[in-house]
Amino acid sequence: MTTARPAAVIILAAGEGTRMKSATPKVLHRIGGRSLVGHAIVAARATNPHHLAVVVRHERDLVASHIGEVDATATIADQDDVKGTGRATECALDALPTELSGTVLVTYGDVPLLTGETLVDLVARHEESGSAATVITAHLADPQGYGRIVRDADGSVAGIVEQKDATEEQRAITEINSGIYAFDVEVLREALGQVGTDNAQGEKYLTDVLSIARDAGKRVSAHVIDDLWQTEGVNDRVQLAALGRELNRRNNESWMRDGVTIVDPATTWIDSDVSIGRDATILPGTQLLGATSVGAGARIGPDTTLTDTEVGEGAEVKRTEANLAKIGPGATVGPYSYLRPGTVLGAKGKIGGFVETKNAVIGDGAKVPHLTYCGDATIGEGANIGAGTIFANYDGVAKHHTTIGRHSFVGSDTVLVAPVDVADGAYVAAGSALTGDVEPGQIAVARGRQRNVDGWVARARAGTPTAAAAAAATEAGTRHTGSSADSTADEGEAPA
Repeated sequence: MTTARPAAVIILAAGEGTRMKSATPKVLHRIGGRSLVGHAIVAARATNPHHLAVVVRHERDLVASHIGEVDATATIADQDDVKGTGRATECALDALPTELSGTVLVTYGDVPLLTGETLVDLVARHEESGSAATVITAHLADPQGYGRIVRDADGSVAGIVEQKDATEEQRAITEINSGIYAFDVEVLREALGQVGTDNAQGEKYLTDVLSIARDAGKRVSAHVIDDLWQTEGVNDRVQLAALGRELNRRNNESWMRDGVTIVDPATTWIDSDVSIGRDATILPGTQLLGATSVGAGARIGPDTTLTDTEVGEGAEVKRTEANLAKIGPGATVGPYSYLRPGTVLGAKGKIGGFVETKNAVIGDGAKVPHLTYCGDATIGEGANIGAGTIFANYDGVAKHHTTIGRHSFVGSDTVLVAPVDVADGAYVAAGSALTGDVEPGQIAVARGRQRNVDGWVARARAGTPTAAAAAAATEAGTRHTGSSADSTADEGEAPA
């Protein structure tokens, strides 16, 4: 049976999170490539709700702006000066349509491992049981700090008591409140109107709704889950790191079960929005971040970081950092390459060792093998860029573009002073400083003629080891160590 869509999901994200000791609001701290509240939004959207509301207060504008980037259709609800989860939920209901009816889910913005599947199961359990309220619970060996689930003799939920309000007997209870609920919206509205602030914290607790509903003769249920990580919230940076590690472990395991080889999961970090094709291999020390996608059969790493980068099928990328780049199928990159935004490498193309690229479109089969800076350039199919080439794209005021044509060749140690256009099928001689265009079939030679000045070392470097070596070689009639003046052997013969 298909589970009905909830009328709304409410995410509580108004807290300051003082234990984070951070200028950044707690819900904006990130693991797995998403903010904590971003994870909550993704899980909430998996239930396909009619409405989604996020309650904010601390650093309101900053948090609201981020929510708008993550989910532009989410409703922003502002919590007022009255503290507590009950009041936060009330503020969310006030921001939603008054005619709202059906099931409302309430979750937290700092529980990042909660899955959409669990929320869908919660809705199903809640509606099948005909309950007025259903709470997700779990059993913890050490429940310190959590609200405890108090049950009646028949096993039904009598209420939830917070740690600071609990008796010694209640603190011994190991079943804890996750803070995640399903409510009948009419019951929720009515009960919140009766919730007060007469407690140790002076807050309006959402947990009191369960006792009020129970006292009114309505059914209150618990949905117990075994995966304790889904109930874990982030309160400090230690917990943030722990949840980040666990999320990464789960991401890696999921990809391995889907046909990806991850050689060393302990040193491999894969964000939640990454996609990887089957039979890809991820080597140790690799980070796949943001919206990176890796094609089937590709080989990534070791020691590689790709951010928002697309890698085609069968490509190989090793010891490379790439950001907002596109690497074509069968292409090779690295080692020690730096692909900056706007880099596009065509099919079976090559970006080799110690190469930096930016806003560079490199055609199919083209090669930029080593020791090159390639910025603001278009390199045609099958072209070859020699070692040590510099695309001099910046004149101190503006950036300029260089175009290298199809199957053209640029010799080593060349400076291309943009803007220049090397046509299809042209050559640039090694060591050139090119400032003008080259037509098809031409070779451009842009360098000074070599001039050897006799006696310069003796005059300018007198008394140095270099001068002594030069004098000795001149006297002996040799050009370099190992040759001799009387070496007159024919080609292919060794001197006597």
